[in-house]
Amino acid sequence: MRLLAKTICLVAGLGITLLSCGQKDNPSQPGGESGKTSSLEAPSGLALKSAGKTQLVIQWQPVTGAKGYSWKLTAAGQADRTDNTSQRNVTIADLRPGTSYTFLVQAVSDGGAVSAWSQPLACETLPDGSGGGETPPDAKSVCVDQPLVVELGRTPVLGTSGLIQVFKADGTLVDKIDMADLAKVNILEDGTMVPKETLNQETPVHTFMDLLHSTRYRPVHYTPLRIDGTRLEIKLHNEALEFGGSYYLTIDASVAGKAVGKDDYPFVVNAKHTGTTLHVAADGSADFCTVQGALSYATKLGKNDAVTVEVAAGTYRELLYLRDKNNLTIKGAGRDKTVIAYPNNESYATGSGAAVQSKPALGAKAGAMGGRCLFLAESTDNLVIEDLTIENTFWADDHKGQAETLYFNGDSKKLTIGSCNLISWQDTFLCKGEVWVHDSLIAGHVDFIWGYPKACLFENCEIRSRAGGYIVQARVNNAADKGFVFLNCKLTAEEGVSKGSVYLARSGGDTSVYDNVTYVNCKMSDVIAPAGWHTGKTPTPATPTAASGWKEYGTTGVSTASRNSYGKILTAAEAEPFSSKAAVLGW
Repeated sequence: MRLLAKTICLVAGLGITLLSCGQKDNPSQPGGESGKTSSLEAPSGLALKSAGKTQLVIQWQPVTGAKGYSWKLTAAGQADRTDNTSQRNVTIADLRPGTSYTFLVQAVSDGGAVSAWSQPLACETLPDGSGGGETPPDAKSVCVDQPLVVELGRTPVLGTSGLIQVFKADGTLVDKIDMADLAKVNILEDGTMVPKETLNQETPVHTFMDLLHSTRYRPVHYTPLRIDGTRLEIKLHNEALEFGGSYYLTIDASVAGKAVGKDDYPFVVNAKHTGTTLHVAADGSADFCTVQGALSYATKLGKNDAVTVEVAAGTYRELLYLRDKNNLTIKGAGRDKTVIAYPNNESYATGSGAAVQSKPALGAKAGAMGGRCLFLAESTDNLVIEDLTIENTFWADDHKGQAETLYFNGDSKKLTIGSCNLISWQDTFLCKGEVWVHDSLIAGHVDFIWGYPKACLFENCEIRSRAGGYIVQARVNNAADKGFVFLNCKLTAEEGVSKGSVYLARSGGDTSVYDNVTYVNCKMSDVIAPAGWHTGKTPTPATPTAASGWKEYGTTGVSTASRNSYGKILTAAEAEPFSSKAAVLGW
């Protein structure tokens, strides 16, 4: 498990060490401008991190080349407050309640040169009687979706009663985890918690479930608690916290053997992100700690505004949901560096995936089948996913059970996947719309590429069978639609897969849809059955044409002499409409 600790505070009398993985406040943190060597830029991204009745906490983006910063605070009828700091935030105390202030900051170089002043930030202290309280001076700084980590001094043993609760500084409850709900889950060897009973729209919502928000709410199972040695990691529910808010944590003694009181774990949430590039890092050094946190935030930006979510190297153990956000790019640090991994399956959550418009309360019916996929993306156009791995880590000895990594539910929408790994067993990738997957790995064993696309092109990809089975099941709505096309791909297999045990496609037997699958210039290993196409159910059309049905051209690596009549060997002219991205997708 990754090391989450960044700041340590020993609480006297309790023997409890509280840890936070919040980002350090120093100019070397990511997020500043780069490539400026001749002069200092004025600081940008000023934000009010928290406000009390007599104090303000203000943060800004680091400036490349700055050794420190000079700041000033002004208010009508008061003398200016000025000071210097080596950090990129400042806590200003002894202020007047209910007063409006203006804050400015400038960067200072090692040689003493200064930048221009920043744009002014207007801010205000809380009035007397507001009840907001002051942020304690030892409060930890966390990103808005960061797990809270409590060092208990001994290996925690989870109890079956008691509450973990998070309150605003004024005492308002914002989130809770009820240990009575532990009875509703099984704990896997790696600590992941999965449902004992399959979740569906009738399931009452409990605290070991989450509601992922992206204009609608996707009900999912999740792991609110993990044990790492002597530490208890607490993952709050999606959007439980607000940017710039001040909070405290309480834990009943029955939860894990020791109590945490109101004054033991104060923390503040970093200021709201500005801009359209969102940074995610599991260690707390970026704008968000989870990918879902960034997706939920991105949904609140302009529906058609281009937004990029940059995900740092690391493993992100979470389910994902995106809806009604166009022109979004999710970019990892490399397919072997950034990994999104979590187990989901039809035995955990039934259905391909759905959400509800209003957030159901605890105890109310979920209202929708959140689904068995890891990542549900719906009603989103021009989605780009690149340089990362998405793996549905569900395991069963027989490898049975639908378990998608990604369901792209977008008729007439576009999806691009580049330099990625999509890994599962059954039903790895399910899609609709227009899809281009290039230079990527898709791995599974039963119908692990399937769906209802108008056109889905796999170009220069590795299609890896993990056991004997079937690569594709197409359910294309129109006979003239291209369906699934594999261009210049390699069909491989994991070690131990039997020769001739993998079929290029099988049919679902539904005569209302079309089994349109085409392989062009693909190199196939000997695990591909000589007959090519599975004959269990008759495809539509049963006799393929150059435009519709099962077909291939330019196959290498194996002989096509024994292909059955359900498949067609195309001529060069007939293969031309499947020979390029422009020909298949038109974009």
